Amino acid sequence: MAVRTPVERHDDEPAFVLHSYPYRETSLIVEAFTPTFGRVAMVARGAKRPRSETRGLLQAFQPLTLSWSGAGELKTLLKAEWRGGLPLPGGSALLCGFYLNELLLKLAAREDAHPALFDAYAQALAALADQPEASMQAAVLRRFERTLLAELGYGLMLTREAGTSAQIAPEGRYHYEFERGPRRVDAMAREPGGGGPVVRGATLLALAADSFPDAETAAEAKRLMREVLDHHLEQRQIASRRIVRDLMAMDE
Repeated sequence: MAVRTPVERHDDEPAFVLHSYPYRETSLIVEAFTPTFGRVAMVARGAKRPRSETRGLLQAFQPLTLSWSGAGELKTLLKAEWRGGLPLPGGSALLCGFYLNELLLKLAAREDAHPALFDAYAQALAALADQPEASMQAAVLRRFERTLLAELGYGLMLTREAGTSAQIAPEGRYHYEFERGPRRVDAMAREPGGGGPVVRGATLLALAADSFPDAETAAEAKRLMREVLDHHLEQRQIASRRIVRDLMAMDE
């Protein structure tokens, strides 16, 4: 006799919608991000109907509370309510928000809770909505990327050299090995193997301090984070990165 998996129900969980797409004629599949249950996929039945109460709620970047039930990977949305209290990003900040959503969709596993990452995401959205300048938005993105990597177990070593634990020298140049951390270029020249993107020590320290004093440091930090993320994405492309680059000129 088959054992039936018990149906779980969760009520009034804070959440953000990361993505939604059509399901059958009148419904949506919603990818939501929550503090207690991580990324959750659920069916919003009838959400595409003109008179659906959830039709206008299930949008990205809106603070919501969601209730759902289900035993499998795909849950059933029972209720959605708007929490408010967070300004919606617009213009270039909106593009940055879609970039954050895509990172979460492609790197965060379903139903793997990361409360600190949820808080960092909400803080990043608020900061983006409050920062009209691309340079300030870039700093917000770098901070979130670092938090995301740390929460997923890929935290960056930024203030000490891999292997020796020597302090990073601002004037030094380092290969950043994805699985180990930074190593001095001159030390690497004496040892076989290794490699990785080359970055200045000043840039590593700027990333650690969340402070980018000049355009060169900001651009180099962005290049490093892009290569680190691409390594962990394993060839999966971030479509919103191209849009941000083309419309915001965020890349060199």
